[in-house]
Amino acid sequence: MNYLHAITLGIVEGMTEFLPISSTAHLIIVSKLLRLPSSDFQKFFEVFIQSGAILAIILIYFEYILKHKEILKKIGLSFIPTAIIGFLLYKVIKTIFFESGILIIMAMFSVGILFFVLEYFISSKKISLTRSLNGLTFAQAVFIGLAQSLAVVPGVSRSGIVMLYMMLVGYKRDEAALYSFLLAAPTIIAASGYDLFKMRHIFNDSIHYLPLLLVGLITSFLVAYVVIKWFIGFLKNNSLVPFGIYRVVLAIILLFIR
Repeated sequence: MNYLHAITLGIVEGMTEFLPISSTAHLIIVSKLLRLPSSDFQKFFEVFIQSGAILAIILIYFEYILKHKEILKKIGLSFIPTAIIGFLLYKVIKTIFFESGILIIMAMFSVGILFFVLEYFISSKKISLTRSLNGLTFAQAVFIGLAQSLAVVPGVSRSGIVMLYMMLVGYKRDEAALYSFLLAAPTIIAASGYDLFKMRHIFNDSIHYLPLLLVGLITSFLVAYVVIKWFIGFLKNNSLVPFGIYRVVLAIILLFIR
């Protein structure tokens, strides 16, 4: 890996972590396009640069969390189902899900179609997006966590599935996106922390590549900061249809070139 690779993967992580298009799938795809070997350091790097995206979330929403501390309990409840399922299926996720190209393609395509279906129901007034996070109940928080747990399958998209469920039950697009962002912090920190613990044997080797790691992390942070700001504004006046189109088209392309 060189600095160009580090910057490229940092951009991919920052752009896709909070958009409903699956950062995991994109990192896997781009790494293959760059012909990067699936080494321990490569896996460590991809986990490490997620810290940049999390720093962006913390910086942007720090004041919001201070003013709405009660939401932390609900985020905690939403995190629990994902944590349990992620821990129980850890080996399956890493050895089967991440290695199955067809599974990633199916997940990308299926969730894209669900975006179209959801937006059709919204446009036909069968679903009304009127709810806000102020009315989020503890029970609803648990169901959101169960929805997020489906994102253990690469290609589903953690933010995408959370938004899909929350909009299905009537939450405004930008409110659903905001909750998915806040829920990302404990989810990614826990997942990345556990991954890093599992890969602790390569810490000594990775220290030699600290400049590459920092370049990837900083790039991820800067891009994620811009994308988060843009995405919230976008959702106030637009639907998820463009992301549905992107997912379906990408899935079809990947199906033919795999």
